[in-house]
Amino acid sequence: MHASEFAELRAFVAVAERQNFARAAAYLGIVPSTISQTIKSLEERLGVRLLNRTTRKVSLTDAGERLLARARPALTELEASVGDLDQFRDTPTGILRLNVSSIAAQIVLAPVLKEFLDTHPGITLDITVDDDQSDIVGGRFDAGIRVGHKVARDMQLLRVSAASRLIAIASPDYLMRNKAPAAPRDLHHHACICYRNDGRVMDWAFERGKAKLEISVSGPLICDSMDMVVRAALDGVGIGYTIESHVAEYLKAGRLVCLLREWSPAIHSYYLYYSGRGQLPVPLKALIAYFQKADSKVL
Repeated sequence: MHASEFAELRAFVAVAERQNFARAAAYLGIVPSTISQTIKSLEERLGVRLLNRTTRKVSLTDAGERLLARARPALTELEASVGDLDQFRDTPTGILRLNVSSIAAQIVLAPVLKEFLDTHPGITLDITVDDDQSDIVGGRFDAGIRVGHKVARDMQLLRVSAASRLIAIASPDYLMRNKAPAAPRDLHHHACICYRNDGRVMDWAFERGKAKLEISVSGPLICDSMDMVVRAALDGVGIGYTIESHVAEYLKAGRLVCLLREWSPAIHSYYLYYSGRGQLPVPLKALIAYFQKADSKVL
């Protein structure tokens, strides 16, 4: 296989998996016009259309489905074969592709990025921030970081954060204008900032002793960004709901106030997760070792 043919197949698999030229180009580190021309060249060389394109969507033709089924495992095996050579180097090298939630990116990865990269200068971290429950195997990521209950059962898990509570939060300004809720059901009378995940507005969970409640809230804002939830709470839009460690600095500074503290369960820990099948990439082994060392000291 010529190098150009390998590049064509790699580009095709990237587009087919993401169903989007721009996202595939970003993943491969090239411009969208280049990947579009690469796919066109592949289709012309093979003499079949592989992708159906509209202004808003990319989908596979029957020929494309068949090629993807054969090409994806072959490319994965080739990349793994090259990755196996890393064990012969003194220093781990290569690209480590991670899919992480937005909160995990801030409270788990951001604090350790510099130390990890300084320790392993041969490793490049390629991080995709994604709050949906993405398939890391299908997306060809090496690992992901999410709260434990959102991880598929067939994944290997490594805890990478201490447990943190889910809490309701509000700004002092909001509480000057509105009486603080005394019980979870009082939230029905408040402006709540709703968070949508995987297309569904999330209920708020509370727990005190044996009593457990899930409250369906409403308010002036619904969004799928936890950063926006926190920003809106800081600005006094209403009451938000998030993981305590995510807003620890604002609580300490008095810019946010924890509400219904006695109803807040300490249940959320973040986990690094990955498929246990096959040889682990050396950069991933380095990250696992890093977090295991950190766990023995802190978590």
